[in-house]
Amino acid sequence: MATGTTESSTGAGQQADSYVDLPNRTVTAANGIDYAYRDTDDSSRDVPLLLLQHFRGNLDNWDPALVDALATTRRVIAFDNTGVGGSSGSTPGTVEQMADDAVAFLTAMSLDHVDVLGFSLGSFVAQQIALTRPRIVRRLVLASSAPQGAAGMHGWSPEVIGAIGSPNTGAEEVLDVFYTSSSASRKAGQEALQRMFARSADRDAPPSWATREAQYDAVCTWGIPDHGMLQRLGCLKLPVFVANGDSDPMILPHYSQLLAGLIPHAAVKIYPDSAHGFLFQHHTEFAADVEAFLTEPR
Repeated sequence: MATGTTESSTGAGQQADSYVDLPNRTVTAANGIDYAYRDTDDSSRDVPLLLLQHFRGNLDNWDPALVDALATTRRVIAFDNTGVGGSSGSTPGTVEQMADDAVAFLTAMSLDHVDVLGFSLGSFVAQQIALTRPRIVRRLVLASSAPQGAAGMHGWSPEVIGAIGSPNTGAEEVLDVFYTSSSASRKAGQEALQRMFARSADRDAPPSWATREAQYDAVCTWGIPDHGMLQRLGCLKLPVFVANGDSDPMILPHYSQLLAGLIPHAAVKIYPDSAHGFLFQHHTEFAADVEAFLTEPR
């Protein structure tokens, strides 16, 4: 149970028109962490969708166009995990602890049954939640994802980590990794960044360098080659939708294909002319695909 909630703008239960307008709220979990989150707050809908963010991302790094599209039919909740952005504590250096912390947040929110959309590092955390606490997760969406232990995943290439892992990562570096060099993809990336920065007040705190270090430790540990770790995905019995861009330099699309092949009830889709940020570039199509997946009969 939550031990307390606070918020910094609109009142509780008052639904904003767009993700960009949602208030920052805080809930205190039993582990003592104050978790920052944003909630579309339509509790009348059945199963909420929990969003798990990418490496060095916070609440402001979700594309409002994507969240708004997802929220047309369901409650959507985004949060900062331990030590990230506006949440208290120190970011752990393992995916396993990040998953435990995410479960603590769900417990504090009195949510015992959710759909989960994990993006990049968040998709690793999503897998771990489904493996260790399967009764919580109804359906799973894994965007730009890879299985633990896959060969060749032990850290990102120097070009990638040099671009998005430096102390002063800028817009051009983000565009280079999250979008392709085509004019269409680049334009979509610039538009997505404009939407993310449209919120001028009450923005989330930027993730610290300590968070960057801990998160990359978790990424590297997840990527230590271990054939035995691949086999554990066979125990996942829930429906899973795996998606990626066809030119993702961070998590190559063949890892998403491998992941889908290891999960008994998984479907996979690779989006054209897109990279790590395919879900922002193709936000309308991706949201429609997620909606179809979450509502299709099992």
